[in-house]
Amino acid sequence: MHTDRERCVRAVQSKDARFDGWFFTAVVTTGIYCRPSCPAVPPKPVNMVFHPSAAACQQAGFRACKRCRPDTSPGSPQWNQRADLTARAMRLIADGVVDREGVPGLAARLGYSARQVERQLLAELGAGPLALARAQRARTARLLVETTTVPMADVAFAAGFSSVRTFNDTMRQVFALSPSELRARAPKEAAAPRPETAPATGPGALNLRLPFRAPLHPDNLFGHLAATAVPGVEEWRDGAYRRTLRLPYGYGVVALTPEPGHIACRLTLSDLRDLTVAISRCRRMLDLDADPVAVDDQLRTDPVLAPLVDKAPGRRVPRTVDEAEFAVRAVIGQQVSTAAARTHAARLVAAHGDPVHDPEGGLTHLFPTPGALAAVDPGTLAMPRTRSTTLTTLAGRLADGSLRLGADSDWAEARARLLELPGFGPWTADVVAMRALGDPDAFLPTDLGIRRAARDLGLPSTPAALTARAAAWRPWRAYAVQYLWATDSHPINLLPGPARRPEHRPRPGQARPGGPRRVPPNPPNGLGRSTRDIEGQP
Repeated sequence: MHTDRERCVRAVQSKDARFDGWFFTAVVTTGIYCRPSCPAVPPKPVNMVFHPSAAACQQAGFRACKRCRPDTSPGSPQWNQRADLTARAMRLIADGVVDREGVPGLAARLGYSARQVERQLLAELGAGPLALARAQRARTARLLVETTTVPMADVAFAAGFSSVRTFNDTMRQVFALSPSELRARAPKEAAAPRPETAPATGPGALNLRLPFRAPLHPDNLFGHLAATAVPGVEEWRDGAYRRTLRLPYGYGVVALTPEPGHIACRLTLSDLRDLTVAISRCRRMLDLDADPVAVDDQLRTDPVLAPLVDKAPGRRVPRTVDEAEFAVRAVIGQQVSTAAARTHAARLVAAHGDPVHDPEGGLTHLFPTPGALAAVDPGTLAMPRTRSTTLTTLAGRLADGSLRLGADSDWAEARARLLELPGFGPWTADVVAMRALGDPDAFLPTDLGIRRAARDLGLPSTPAALTARAAAWRPWRAYAVQYLWATDSHPINLLPGPARRPEHRPRPGQARPGGPRRVPPNPPNGLGRSTRDIEGQP
């Protein structure tokens, strides 16, 4: 988009927040770069230069604006809409691969040479993988500097810098302030978009704000996650979805709460080096980098979907923090109710998951790794033999690397590999593509909930006819699925106290109903089935 100068100028002059993260505005007369919605008086168009990434701005010698804080913008939606080389590379860089494995490791995961990856990123983003990773390290470091009292040397290494000197030089170059100056002035910048909600307490604990593009309708997003929560790994407590995270250097526990204008994120890490990865995975799980305006405008062109979109605009696709985990859970949920699927998954977690300590709630384990599940005797699993064989076969393929599900996955290739596995039909492969891999155009024409909604709305209900009708919804069919599922959804029941949906937050000064929160006894399972949907059922 940054090449469309006229459109970019209009976005800056109107301070349009919808374009934050799509491009960045560099001002040649001041040497700073801003987000399009910067509250400062817009510069003259002749003084504007547009870049596709913060890293490109920094490489061109511009520093971040202290007022609009462009480093806190939502990520570009492009990287979750595509599965080409650039998009996959950006997802891997956000997941910290360059910091851990270097550019050769990034290139090896993508299946290209390091030179090809460098050339492609430079052509599209104006910066190579090292510069993009450096910009990400600077954002992480600023977050730690401003929201914690961690010593600066620890901040430097936690953010991924190789030395304190490199850390200091980078912070001065990017923000025109030393780390100590950033920390000293942080409480005084009340007018700036803040990355935190409150001072954090405890070792490794942080309170953050996760920005998103409005609108966002959190009902189905948090409802799906809470309804399918696996005991010990996930829970709905005190108005927040909480879960454990398996991270490169340790583990984490996150609590995510929908608030007006942001998602409140309380994050406790066993190793601060995992901060960038944890934030990236939480944003991906909640689909916070989506462009809801583009999605909803496309779906509104269908007169049947238009009323559903107008009623609750901004629905997101609930995704996952661990693609392999979701694939395993999709197999566990075949042919059983939501309650049974949660019970089976909880047994696996208790028997094969790694224990963790959660002083704030009832989380006890990390979800088992594919390697741990591959070693399980199928005969010991309390499920039909064919499904237990499917589960262990899937885990074995994930463990030995012959099947790769992750940020670097090619969606079409991963779906084809899944369909080769015994017990995998189109429904399971497509739900993994939609909720684990993040394919925005994944569609579930055989899903019972979708067919029921289609019938009630007067849409074709047979898979072939519905797929033909859904061609007009492309490339956002996964979002259309969310609107169709919502016609038969149930709200989260927050007990004790009256039931209310997640988006209904207490007013300032109003007490929040206390006690543990739980979901109804027979909720939708979050995968589109109400009860006992059978894989491949016509």
